[in-house]
Amino acid sequence: MLTVLPPSPDQRLQQIAHARQAVLQEGRGVSGLLDQPWIERSWQRCLASGKTPDQQVGFDLLSPQSLRRTEEANHVLVQAARPVLEKLGAAIASTRYFAILTNAQGVVVDVNGAIDRRDRRADLITRIGVDLSENSVGTTAIGAALTELQPVWLHRGEHFFNANAAYSCAGAPLFGPDGQCAGMLDLTGVDTVERPELKHLVVQSARSIENALIHSRPHELLIRLNWSSHSLGDDMDGLIGLDSDGWVLGANPAARQMVPALQAGSPAALHCSELFAMPYEMLFDAAKSGTLGDPQAIDVPLWSGLRLHALPLLRGQVAAPARLGSRAAAPALPLKEVETALIRKAVNEAKGNVMKAARALGISRATVYRRLGGKAK
Repeated sequence: MLTVLPPSPDQRLQQIAHARQAVLQEGRGVSGLLDQPWIERSWQRCLASGKTPDQQVGFDLLSPQSLRRTEEANHVLVQAARPVLEKLGAAIASTRYFAILTNAQGVVVDVNGAIDRRDRRADLITRIGVDLSENSVGTTAIGAALTELQPVWLHRGEHFFNANAAYSCAGAPLFGPDGQCAGMLDLTGVDTVERPELKHLVVQSARSIENALIHSRPHELLIRLNWSSHSLGDDMDGLIGLDSDGWVLGANPAARQMVPALQAGSPAALHCSELFAMPYEMLFDAAKSGTLGDPQAIDVPLWSGLRLHALPLLRGQVAAPARLGSRAAAPALPLKEVETALIRKAVNEAKGNVMKAARALGISRATVYRRLGGKAK
C-alpha cells in the first residue's frame, strides 16, 4: 500500500501561495490546492465586499458604550468559559499559542494564555472589545467558525489579508442551551509552527464550555445522556435541563444529536414526554431513589425505538463518581415497566377511555387491558 505523507511546512506554504495566486489575483478556482473549501468561500465573500488582500487591517475596538453592553450581554458566557480558559491557557503555554473567546458577532470578550504584549500582532487581537469578525478582519478562524458553524484550522496565508499572514489558529463555535450559536473559542499563535492538532483541543474545550452553560441555566432536573455502550460522567454526555413540570429549558449539542426531537432553534416549547417514550415523572423518581438519595441511572426509550442510558440529577445534586463512571452500578429500568407506566399515563389522560388511549398509543385495546391487569375501565 502506498503511504501518502503529509506535506512539509515549506510545501504547505507553497500550496497556500498557489491558491492565493489563483483566487485572489487570477480569479480562478482552487480545486485541490486548499484542504478546506470554506477558505475559498470566505475569500470570495471578502472580494465580493470590496476588500483587497493588501489593505491595512484596523482591528477596531467597540465604543465604550457598546463595549459595556457587550460585556453585560455576554456575562454568563464569560463566567461559564473562564475555568475552561484558565486550564486551556496553562495547557498551551509552552506552544506560544493563546486562547480567545468571542461572542456570536466575533467581538473578543475574554482571553487567556501566554500573550506577549510586546508583540503588537498579539496585543491587537487580544484586547477585550476588538472586532475580529470576517467583515472586520477578513478570513480568520474566528470569522470562519462563526460563519460555517464548524471547527476550523487556518494557517498563515490562508487568512485573506496579507497583514494577517503571521497568524495560525484553530476555532470552534459555541452553542448555547437554546441551540443557537453563542460565540466561539479560538487558539492563535503568532509566527509559530503549524499545529493542526489544536483543532481537536479547541473542540474538546468548546464542549466543556457548552456544558458549563447548561449547568449555569436554572433547572429542576438535569439529565445526563449517552448510548448504553458509554459510561456517563464526561463531556461527551448529552445534557438536558428540565423545569419541575418536565418542560425543556435547554440542551447541549450532544443531546440534540442523540434526541431527534431536540431541534436547534425550534420556537415551540418542548416537553420531556415528546423526547422520551415514558412518563417524565419517572425521571424525577429515579433522581430521588437509591441509597441515601444517590440518583439511579436508567435506560430511557426514544420514540424511534432506540434507547439511551440516562442519569437524572435534581437541582444541586451531584452523583457519586462510581455512579457516573460505571454503567454496572446503575441498573436499567425494565422495558416492560416503562411501557406499562406509559400505558397507564395514556389511560389517565383519556379519563379511563381505553379505546382512546389505545388509539393514541397505536396498540390494541386488548394490549392495554393485558398490561394493566384488567384494571382499566
